[in-house]
Amino acid sequence: MARNWVISMSTRSLCSKPVITGELDQRWIRLWSFTCTFTMGWSMELRDIEIFLTLADELHFGRTADRMHISVSRVSHVIRSQEIALGGNLFDRSSRRVVLTPMGETLRAGLQPAYQALQRAIADAATLAQRSTETITIGAMGAQIHDLEPVLRAFRELRPLADVRFREVFFTDPFDPLRQGEVDLVTAWLPVQEEGLSVACVLREEPLNLIVPSQHPLASRSAVSVEDLADLVVPAIRGPAEWLATVLPMRTPSGREIRRAHEVTTYSEVLALVAGGEAVCPVPDEGRRYYPWPGVSYVPFSDAEPVRWALISRRGRVRPIVEDFVQVAGRLRASVPRGSTR
Repeated sequence: MARNWVISMSTRSLCSKPVITGELDQRWIRLWSFTCTFTMGWSMELRDIEIFLTLADELHFGRTADRMHISVSRVSHVIRSQEIALGGNLFDRSSRRVVLTPMGETLRAGLQPAYQALQRAIADAATLAQRSTETITIGAMGAQIHDLEPVLRAFRELRPLADVRFREVFFTDPFDPLRQGEVDLVTAWLPVQEEGLSVACVLREEPLNLIVPSQHPLASRSAVSVEDLADLVVPAIRGPAEWLATVLPMRTPSGREIRRAHEVTTYSEVLALVAGGEAVCPVPDEGRRYYPWPGVSYVPFSDAEPVRWALISRRGRVRPIVEDFVQVAGRLRASVPRGSTR
């Protein structure tokens, strides 16, 4: 006699510490107890379906018990219960072999695709939940987070539940938080030749400007030259020397030394020093865009290379959420504000 059934679902956990991997393993499957409730009053849990499908694959009670981490008697009991409920044999058994009956073949043909689809659905949902709720921390100097806004919007569309955090870093040592694992990525101008770090993605380019006192003769010019720095004083900034030299060179192109004085550690100190007439300072264009200051003017260099900003990461394998952020940034690049170039 034909038997129809419907599927109902309960959430009885059979494993206290599930582990999610690329493929759904048995511990994750056992988090779910799906009960097939037959109209004739018989119920069958997902675990019993697994036992049947495993025996249909192995055709051996002992190997099935080993794969399922249960006893042989448990396998026999489950299969016999299924056969009683269905009204026929699923397997022909002898002391020498086990084979599927036509009814067993029919049951396997119906259950196998459904079981595999169930595995995929649970695995996909679990992966999405895991990926969506992770945290990524970006280290940035000053107002650079605003320049990353197009990347942040696209990333939040990809991972709507991800927690994106920011930490301010300073030009005196922008890389230490990255080395210490306090941030996942940091924005910095190139080149970066720091041990253990690598360029994850180039973001944008922008001009190099010179901050001068508003009353300085250079303030009225449309542009200045790097050679002009030989007759001026720039701040003494303590930090990675080779990295800082991209923006604050030690010498002019002709080899003339650029004098340094007045140690500073923050951008506000730089601005105050320049406004007081004590120094001038080369800075990327973001300074002009985000840090207007009484008593200073930003004048572009006519002969300086553009400043290239990038996301910097630790070398080696990074978390998937970090890879996703870098890929989004690589596709879009941060939008280039007015006055800067790609």
